[in-house]
Amino acid sequence: MPLFRLSLRALLLVAASSAAMGQTKAGAVVADVPFPFVVAGRQFPAGHYMVTEESNVCLRISNSQHQGVFVPTHDSRRSASDGSKLVFHRYGDTYFLSAVWVTGKTIGRELYGSRAEREAAKRKTEMELAVVRPGKLDLAK
Repeated sequence: MPLFRLSLRALLLVAASSAAMGQTKAGAVVADVPFPFVVAGRQFPAGHYMVTEESNVCLRISNSQHQGVFVPTHDSRRSASDGSKLVFHRYGDTYFLSAVWVTGKTIGRELYGSRAEREAAKRKTEMELAVVRPGKLDLAK
C-alpha cells in the first residue's frame, strides 16, 4: 500500500508539472507589469501576466491566479521585430493596454481603445507610452 501511495503522489506531481508547463504557449508574452492597468474596461492589478494569441482577432490576458479576459484585436505592422513587449497608453495615473508584440514577428496585435481611454484622450490629457518587456520596463513620452 505505501508503494501505491508513493506512485500515485509521483504521478500527480508529474501531471501537475506537465499542466503548468503546458500553460505557456509558443509565442506567449510573459511579463511582470509593475502597475495596475485597464483592458476592455476591466481593471487588472500589477502582477505577473501571460498574453497569448487565441486567434487572428483575439488575445487572452491572464494572471498567475488564472484570472483573465479575452479581448478583440486587429493587426498592427512594424518594419522589423524589436522583441516581445506589452505597450500601454498612460493618461494621468491610468494605464491602458494598447498593443502586444512578439519576438520575431512584424505583425502585432493592437487592442481597440476602451470608452474610458477615449474619454481620457478627449480631455486632452497628455498620453505617455509605457513599454513592458519580459524582464524590464521602458517609459517614454
